Amino acid sequence: MRLTGYRFLIVIEKADGNYSAYAPDLPGCVATGATPEETKQRMAEAIALHIQGLREDGLKVPEPSASADYISVNF
Repeated sequence: MRLTGYRFLIVIEKADGNYSAYAPDLPGCVATGATPEETKQRMAEAIALHIQGLREDGLKVPEPSASADYISVNF
């Protein structure tokens, strides 16, 4: 399945001995991996499967809307 026009934000977090990721715009869509890059790849696969499942169930694919930024805090 090839997706065009979709660019979803993912959050990758360090866990105990591995990494985990999720997509805020796709609740329940998660993946894990040994490295950030492996986690990113697995997340791409998870998103594709998630969207395929939504379509098969006749559900609308949500429009990507999440964003991220960094903020500096002086203390």
